Amino acid sequence: MDYKDKIMRRSNGGNYYDPLPSNSSYGGEFIETENDDLTEQLKDKVNTLKSLSIDIGAEVKYQDRLLRDMDHDFETTGGFLSNTLGRVTRLSRNSGGYNMLYLILFSFAVFFVLYIFLKLK
Repeated sequence: MDYKDKIMRRSNGGNYYDPLPSNSSYGGEFIETENDDLTEQLKDKVNTLKSLSIDIGAEVKYQDRLLRDMDHDFETTGGFLSNTLGRVTRLSRNSGGYNMLYLILFSFAVFFVLYIFLKLK
């Protein structure tokens, strides 16, 4: 075995094998066919990743729109609640405090009735 043969040999789990002869037309066709197959497989994987990334982009846009809508709804609700709280505060100042006491007692009564109703269910 000469030096060139030692370089050309490859190790595979301790077992040596000879590479395909490069001057044979069969070896060249085999390698070309294998390269074409691997190229097609790679092209399929790239197309799959491309469609997946497009789907992810569409999902991100959809989720972004939902979050913007929720943000708008929360801002609207916050404004509504602040206006309502302002009205309740103004009502409590104008009527001497009895209306606030009635409102608190009514709230406790409603929560108590709901508690009893849910407890018996």
